[in-house]
Amino acid sequence: MPDSLEEFAFARFLRFWRAVHGLSQEELAFRLQCSPRHISRLENGSSRPSEAIISEIALALNLGKRDLNHLRISAGYAASEEIIDFNAPELKWLRKAMILTLRALDPYPTSLMDTSANILMVNRGWLGFYSKLLSSDELQKTGNFYDYLFSRGVSGGVSNLENTLSVILMSLQQVALFNNKDSDRATLARLSAAPSVPADWRQRAAGLEPMASYRVQVNLDDDLATFFSVSTTVGALGPTAYASEPRLTICTLYPEDDALDLSGLVDDKKKHPLLFY
Repeated sequence: MPDSLEEFAFARFLRFWRAVHGLSQEELAFRLQCSPRHISRLENGSSRPSEAIISEIALALNLGKRDLNHLRISAGYAASEEIIDFNAPELKWLRKAMILTLRALDPYPTSLMDTSANILMVNRGWLGFYSKLLSSDELQKTGNFYDYLFSRGVSGGVSNLENTLSVILMSLQQVALFNNKDSDRATLARLSAAPSVPADWRQRAAGLEPMASYRVQVNLDDDLATFFSVSTTVGALGPTAYASEPRLTICTLYPEDDALDLSGLVDDKKKHPLLFY
């Protein structure tokens, strides 16, 4: 057993919130209907909290979702997520901010995605770029980036595709292991069955770190151009920022050649269900 209380994240959180509310161990124990000795053991790290008592502590101390998730993660449990609809009325301000952001990034091809890689919004640069890769009908129906990437294979323009897909699958695999949800396992099974996925994707991914970007190559006006896909997370601050909902990612393609003129990708006449300006 570690000697220092500093080694127990949950203990630090519990002591902090007790102090915030000015409660003694005895008073908190009374609220939880447990013994003060149990609270003491939780705070010195000799007892690991159950998920049930973490919820009871959060309720007793009137903690919000963020602080409940801090408690859960500090004790080694997955964050408790409540999926929030990006199109909900109360998120009108966020949708407006994302439209302005995507518009400002033109002509660089940009999309906004949720945690399942569902495409929520695109800009005109994105529409012009993928018009080079997809038919008009395919482009109108494209709604999930993972489905597009795994189904298109090398025709999707991604360099080193097998490693890229392997790293994505490993990320999804670890989410499934951590959350233990049927929906996560179903997504992993569906994507890993794609013909473009190498049989040894687990072994490949084990030797690769998650990529900050990947390369995309596409013919623009009969010239092969290389782009780097770079992602930016939209979310809250703090240790569990990744668990805040809605969790959004802005994905932008930047040309390798700084001199490449992308203005031709922006066409005010083109329409798409996910283009909102």
